[in-house]
Amino acid sequence: MDTSVWIAALGSRLGASFRLLERIDRGRFTLNVSVPLILEYESVAKREAKRLGLTTGDIDDLLDYICTVAKPWAISYLWRPSLSDPGDEMILELAVTARSIAIITFNEKDFTGASQFGIRILRPGPFLKEIGELP
Repeated sequence: MDTSVWIAALGSRLGASFRLLERIDRGRFTLNVSVPLILEYESVAKREAKRLGLTTGDIDDLLDYICTVAKPWAISYLWRPSLSDPGDEMILELAVTARSIAIITFNEKDFTGASQFGIRILRPGPFLKEIGELP
């Protein structure tokens, strides 16, 4: 799950991003994380906390929960450069290491190079439909 989806989930309970976040512990899919990704989630969410209507404590609690239910991965090699945005490389590296079938993001164009690794790029809504969590 890309940071764009994480922030959208924190910003509104109405969208597919929030529905994805609230379903990460139901066994329909595995959320894969790495230390760099969790640190990015934390940095961006805390920078946006006031706009999101959250405290830093709220964000810490949510991150603790994600770290409890997600599958952690250590990235021991780099696939760089594969993407146009160097900031997204860590997500691709995590997806390759975890043998993920998809990266969930709102920034599909930023992950154009992921197809060479057999990784699909999906928005939250289509992903939830694919796994039977949306009609």
